[in-house]
Amino acid sequence: MHKKFFLNLLSFVFLLVLVSCSSAPVIPLYEYPTDWKNPVDRENAIKEYSKYLIGRKIFLDPGHGGEDRKNKSRDGKIIEADVNLRVALNLKKYLEEAGAQVFISRDVDKTVPLADRSELANKSGAEIFISIHHNAPGKTEDDYTDYTAAYYHAKDVNYEYEPCNHDIAKFIERDLAYVMRNSGGLGSFDGTYSDYNIYPGEGFSVLRKTNIPAVLIECAFHTSHWEELRLNNEAFNEIQAWGIFRGLAKYFRSGRPEIVFIPDSMRIQNDMLHAAFSLHDSTGINPKTIQIFFNKEEKDFHFDKANNIVSVGITPVVKGSFPIRVIAANKNGNHSFPYHKEIVISDSLKATLKD
Repeated sequence: MHKKFFLNLLSFVFLLVLVSCSSAPVIPLYEYPTDWKNPVDRENAIKEYSKYLIGRKIFLDPGHGGEDRKNKSRDGKIIEADVNLRVALNLKKYLEEAGAQVFISRDVDKTVPLADRSELANKSGAEIFISIHHNAPGKTEDDYTDYTAAYYHAKDVNYEYEPCNHDIAKFIERDLAYVMRNSGGLGSFDGTYSDYNIYPGEGFSVLRKTNIPAVLIECAFHTSHWEELRLNNEAFNEIQAWGIFRGLAKYFRSGRPEIVFIPDSMRIQNDMLHAAFSLHDSTGINPKTIQIFFNKEEKDFHFDKANNIVSVGITPVVKGSFPIRVIAANKNGNHSFPYHKEIVISDSLKATLKD
């Protein structure tokens, strides 16, 4: 009896010593997504998502690199530029396997000036721009802050705000945060943020200067004591890329309206300019989301539900060139890509539409 008691006590003490001496984190540091963890499931998932990604043109922008390698973890082992690149290259691989065409601002550790990143994207013919980053807090001693965030340009009260950017950010943020098992932070209910929160009235250069729909992702905080343990793990970088890949595929799966100008509708009658646009989407159009801006002022319109045609009458009519903008969302909540044209009214009061 005494011997058994002594052995149990010895085992308990040994366990206490093990626990007290161990500062190692609980393993595993991450989980394999169920549709990623084995090659067969991964291949099937890519095949399924390829229905929505095949033929799409995506521009990837791994942040920093080359001469810009100063963003590091406190111990210097995590270099943001390198993690950004690994995530982007894995994402490129998944997208190409799904049939998308991928452009990338850098595929090695090299310097790419900030302005060049937007210029390359604008000239590429891509549909969507995704800039990939890892964050850091304002205080160098802060190794606790950590969350996943997706940024879009401007706020919904600004003319510069494009709701489609916010839509893309939501889809990517949801799946990326889920596979990383990260929250979206305390500053947002869904982990999406306006870049005006960081630079009021200006935002991020790559979002402000890129003409196609664009988002910037801060996958995690490279300064976090938790992320320091896993951001240099190549399998985890693949999982990060998988989350972005899934979110982007689901965005395209939800569709978006296409806006087409109806040429025969353009006329000037009784000192009023008339124009009409057809809205195409297989899920249907949500009439409450339609907006038309002429010369940056919101205008009243008529929506023909039966034919999905929105028409506008603008008065008074004067000579000049005026921007016109149309916004609409489908019943899944996805908005149209930016639609910006110019209406030119000549001396003879004839109106034409220009890109």
